[in-house]
Amino acid sequence: MTIFKQRQMWLQQEMIQRGWSGFLVTHHVDIYYYCGSMQTGYLFIPAEGEVLYLVRRSVVRAEEEASADVEALGSWKTLGERLRARCADGSAAGAALRIATELDVLPVQLYLRLQTALPGAVWEDGSLLVREQRMIKSPDEVAAIREAARVVDAALETVIPHIREGMAEFELMALIEHQLRLRGHQGLMRMRAYNSELITGMVAAGAAAAVPTYFDGPAGGTGLHPSSPQSSGRAPIRRGEPILVDLGCMIDGYLIDQTRTLVIGDLDPELQRAYDVAEEVLRATEARLQPGRIAEHLYLLALDHVQEAGLSAHFMGYGADQVKFLGHGIGLEIDELPVLAKGFKYPLAPGMVIAIEPKFTFPGRGVVGIEDTYLITDNGFEKLTMSRDGLIRV
Repeated sequence: MTIFKQRQMWLQQEMIQRGWSGFLVTHHVDIYYYCGSMQTGYLFIPAEGEVLYLVRRSVVRAEEEASADVEALGSWKTLGERLRARCADGSAAGAALRIATELDVLPVQLYLRLQTALPGAVWEDGSLLVREQRMIKSPDEVAAIREAARVVDAALETVIPHIREGMAEFELMALIEHQLRLRGHQGLMRMRAYNSELITGMVAAGAAAAVPTYFDGPAGGTGLHPSSPQSSGRAPIRRGEPILVDLGCMIDGYLIDQTRTLVIGDLDPELQRAYDVAEEVLRATEARLQPGRIAEHLYLLALDHVQEAGLSAHFMGYGADQVKFLGHGIGLEIDELPVLAKGFKYPLAPGMVIAIEPKFTFPGRGVVGIEDTYLITDNGFEKLTMSRDGLIRV
């Protein structure tokens, strides 16, 4: 049995417990997760019976890839009948269907169209169920993330000797991206959050790294233009200022996330101390990465540590632009569950993959910090990121 069939069966069991008739998967990443293909269309998983993949394009490729029955989407006029025919509780004419879908990412226009196609159906929000299922990674998923970590480490080590005073931030980013792509990086960093985009990394130095932006993270960067206001800009890298190298990589659809702080020469004492505290927070959090630990508690303990160090004002951003988390799940998307933040009561469990990123922002001066990605195991954790620890002096 393929991993995709196992995922489908798990979801079917959950639907039966909830009294749902089926799950219409519309988000392309979730479609891939459940059937192994990402062709344009809709995946219908009934509470009982075989899964149907209705494909607009390409049907031929979907037939080669998907762990599902594949049919051409065809006319929307027949969609309701075809989905009803797959539902055990929908065979009788007029029976009300309870259909779940991912309301967190479903466009309203498509939702209204689906309501028209399935008159009388009750629509349920199944997005949290899907995201919770995706928290636990299979060995194959972990293997892809581990390979992404290896690629990031190799690319960074290749580029470090080429960093020089006066080079532009975007030039350093280009060198890194080139090395990542040569090693198999697919060039994408997928995010689920609405209106959120992420390029390969946030590489910026000095004051430019501390420029805030819309992105939900502790460091922004100026970017090259207001139409893409994040990451590397045209500012030259100067001696003594922190170079924040926050990198991702996608291998076989799966992502790694890591951050290292570099410097040409030495940091000034205040920034060096903040970096040291970031490492302290990371190591203290590592020591608590045990199954059963509550995600929220790790964040709150980090806040206590930072407060004792007198750096609360700079933790994970500055002023109104501070973000309220310590880490996040990662897999097919960069912003997966669980989140290490207040209100997230998930206990850590074997198979979760979490990026932990304590950072400190100093407006006009820069951002320092570190980030590693971890697999929760039966007895603790495995660090998946491979790059050398500590402040990297160029």
